[in-house]
Amino acid sequence: MEKQPRVSCAYNHCTNCINVIPAGNAGNQNTGMCYSEPMEKQPCVYILASRPNGTLYIGVTSNLIGRVYQHRQNLIAGFTQRYNVHNLVWYEPHEQLESAILREKQLKNWSRVAKKRLIELTNPQWHDLSPDLGLPSLAAGSRHSLPG
Repeated sequence: MEKQPRVSCAYNHCTNCINVIPAGNAGNQNTGMCYSEPMEKQPCVYILASRPNGTLYIGVTSNLIGRVYQHRQNLIAGFTQRYNVHNLVWYEPHEQLESAILREKQLKNWSRVAKKRLIELTNPQWHDLSPDLGLPSLAAGSRHSLPG
C-alpha cells in the first residue's frame, strides 16, 4: 500500500489523528493543528523504555505511531511522562484488539527478567524502533518535532 501524504485538518477531531495542541492551550480545542495520516487500525502491544535496561512501560493500542508520538510529546499524563519512558524497544502486531489486550495483560505479569529477554530476542541493543515507523529518533534531539 502506497503511503499517503500527511494532511492537516482544522478540527482536531479526526479518528486517525495525532492531535497536537500548543502548550498553554490544552483547554482550547480550536488552537493547534491536527496531523492525520490515513491508516488501517492495527492492534499492537508495545514496550517503551527510558534507556537500555531502564524503566519499562507496556501498553496496547490500535494506532502505534500515534500512541508512541503521544507518549514522546508527553501528551499523556502519567507513568511515561513522570519517568521519561519514550523509547519504543519492542512491539507485536495482532489481528484482533482482544488478543492484543490479553497479551498485554500476560506481559505485565511477567518478571522483569522475562520482559528483558523478550526485548533482547529482537532488539539486543535496545535501539529506539520509532524511526522504523517514521517517527524522528529521540537520539537526534528531536523530541518535539512532528512526524513526517
